[in-house]
Amino acid sequence: MKQDHSYKPRSAWNNLNTRTQRGEVTALAERYMDFLSSCKTERETTDYVCRRLREAGYGDAFAGARVARDLRGKAVFAVLRGKAPLKDGLDLIAAHVDTPRLDFKQRPLVEQVDVVQAKTHYYGGIRKYQWLARPLALHGVIIRENGEKIPVTIGEKPDEPVFCIADLLPHLAQKQSDQKLGEAFEAEKLNVIMGHSPKTRGRGKDDKSSKEDDGKTGDAVKTHLLDILHAKYGIREEDMITAELQAVPAGPARFVGLDRALVGGYGQDDRICVFAALEALLRTKPGTRAKALIFWDKEEIGSDGATSASSRFLEYCLESMLPETGPANRLSELFLNSRALSADVQGALDPDFQDLHEKQNAARLGYGPCFSKFTGSRGKYGASEADAEYFAFLRGLLNSRAIPWQAAELGKVDQGGGGTVALFLAAYGMQVIDFGPPVLSMHSPCELTSCADLWYTVEAYKAFLEA
Repeated sequence: MKQDHSYKPRSAWNNLNTRTQRGEVTALAERYMDFLSSCKTERETTDYVCRRLREAGYGDAFAGARVARDLRGKAVFAVLRGKAPLKDGLDLIAAHVDTPRLDFKQRPLVEQVDVVQAKTHYYGGIRKYQWLARPLALHGVIIRENGEKIPVTIGEKPDEPVFCIADLLPHLAQKQSDQKLGEAFEAEKLNVIMGHSPKTRGRGKDDKSSKEDDGKTGDAVKTHLLDILHAKYGIREEDMITAELQAVPAGPARFVGLDRALVGGYGQDDRICVFAALEALLRTKPGTRAKALIFWDKEEIGSDGATSASSRFLEYCLESMLPETGPANRLSELFLNSRALSADVQGALDPDFQDLHEKQNAARLGYGPCFSKFTGSRGKYGASEADAEYFAFLRGLLNSRAIPWQAAELGKVDQGGGGTVALFLAAYGMQVIDFGPPVLSMHSPCELTSCADLWYTVEAYKAFLEA
């Protein structure tokens, strides 16, 4: 019989050959949705990761077999020691905990026509119109002068109010309709509605307020709102200047579709990789080589900052560990002997915009996690590109475990592109490639992923750590 030597990607769903296994896929997706619903900021995600690691026996001591350190509640490093000395390298999975959102400005509150709004500065690559006329929740922390940290979450429980950015009614939107999309929606008008009523005053016989004040509220609505915040959190307006407050889509992640095969929710870029990598590490037993995770902040805005991939956090952690494994160990030797996955998502082929993709080299939902050999844009500028030897090693590893995978790039060559944390690891001479599940409607308030892709991403990350 003549052999077929062609390559044909295969749906990951076809690998799930029993009803029991499909049930396990659904159960994992349900736990993932709980994670997405409760972890909508980088701090909340880091807290979740640290809690799970502590429960699994990871401690602060660099001399320990299981080590976990966080940096200012926004980045996490964890390592599971192996039998080999650390200078022989480690197997590292890197992901990011931040996601596009609306940050409150330092002085956010403004009252206009008896409506109090919070002014925002958007974070990361968003399409501004997607944030209008939808329920929003408020997440973040307020730090008082004495250092007290006050966590804030409003708009997630059924009995809590939500927030919203008003949209322009179509009857008055003729001029806006004729504008380019990038010009029609102004960043300075992404103002979140916070309240509308002034404080109720008594009208008894002893009330000395003048009827002349009626209809002249001034900042009365803002004053009422500040009274509510003070009663709930014990804060005043100045505390908001130093706070970190984020407007994010309200409500839980949900299954999408009658077959419940998709997860719809906010922040899946890149929290699906954070969740999958953590699951993989916690399921992995110690082996020969050390196994590690690094979760960074600020990837969506270029990876600048103290808790980002351009920081020295990873170096500092490994420098602190090296003396515990031998006096002659060198950090450069460790890096050159290490292998890494830049765990980040890929844009899925959109059924309504297929013309923006080169279909043969586009990721498809439900076909397993996706290798991106290179990143960057328009001629691979700003790219990290994996060498053929490393890519072939990983391909063979997944094939040996019957784990479906695919390879893709982000859109047609001249259409766009993007970057990840891969180049920051490549700078150390480390072998690294981007690898994660495809996402539809990426960077929107409701991103879509396949339950099968989530399942096999966990399996693939586990295979990498056990290689």
